[in-house]
Amino acid sequence: MISWPVELIKDIARRKSVIYIGSGVSMNSVNRHGRRPKTWASLLEEMLAHIPSPKKHISKILKENDYLTACEIIKKKLGKERFVGLLRDEYLNPGYIPADIHKNIFNLDSRIVISPNFDKIYDTYVNTQTNGSTQVKNHYDDDVQSAIKESGRLIIKAHGTIDTPEKLIFTRKEYAEARSKYNGFYEILQALAITHNFIFIGCGVNDPDIRLLLEDTFFKHGSYKSHYFILAKGAIHNDQVDIIENTMNAKVINYSKNNDHEELTLSLEGLVTKVNEYREQLREDGNW
Repeated sequence: MISWPVELIKDIARRKSVIYIGSGVSMNSVNRHGRRPKTWASLLEEMLAHIPSPKKHISKILKENDYLTACEIIKKKLGKERFVGLLRDEYLNPGYIPADIHKNIFNLDSRIVISPNFDKIYDTYVNTQTNGSTQVKNHYDDDVQSAIKESGRLIIKAHGTIDTPEKLIFTRKEYAEARSKYNGFYEILQALAITHNFIFIGCGVNDPDIRLLLEDTFFKHGSYKSHYFILAKGAIHNDQVDIIENTMNAKVINYSKNNDHEELTLSLEGLVTKVNEYREQLREDGNW
């Protein structure tokens, strides 16, 4: 089980953290046929099967983990209609059921949750639990700042939603265009990264948005308080951990990936208990 840092528990309890959930969280879900959402790499491999030869150069790009470039080429070759259809078949039509990990994240009661995931698994679960009172905002919405200033629950879709596929951030061009077109949104993320500690669950450390966000805010403003990446053991080499700590101001917390990452789900359940205990202590002494 994960031994959670005391500072992390305190930050969540005081709602001074932002939970950032990636595709690793969605992969815990299944639909009624036992199907799970694919990883970004697996989805691109499947899309590649729909493209006529020659395509060895695309496979080579995928093997080099340059997913943004590979996606750019695949989208162009498939055409917009076919590309969007495959995305909907993967992220919308299967009807994935929320897993225990979604429930545990919700029970942490973080006011702001950010997700780059296109699917609506967590969004749907939370709005069901809150009777539709949780706001869901996308990177292209012009009232994200207002939603953050309000007091209710907020889910921010950093890369868009499958409901609006023409505005998804998925390719190299879309990443580059979004940073310019929606510059105000990225300024808001920077402000949150300065005032809150981010806790990344089910996210890789190489997402370009995450790297730029954490590196930029750290070297501009600095902080002795760290963000956190919750990663499976072996996900990155130990040499990379030092780089992450010194360039992104983030600590890495490891867990065992055995039994479909069961330890993460159980550890998050334990974290909920610790957070609630600390909140009870805060209610008693009034030291919010």
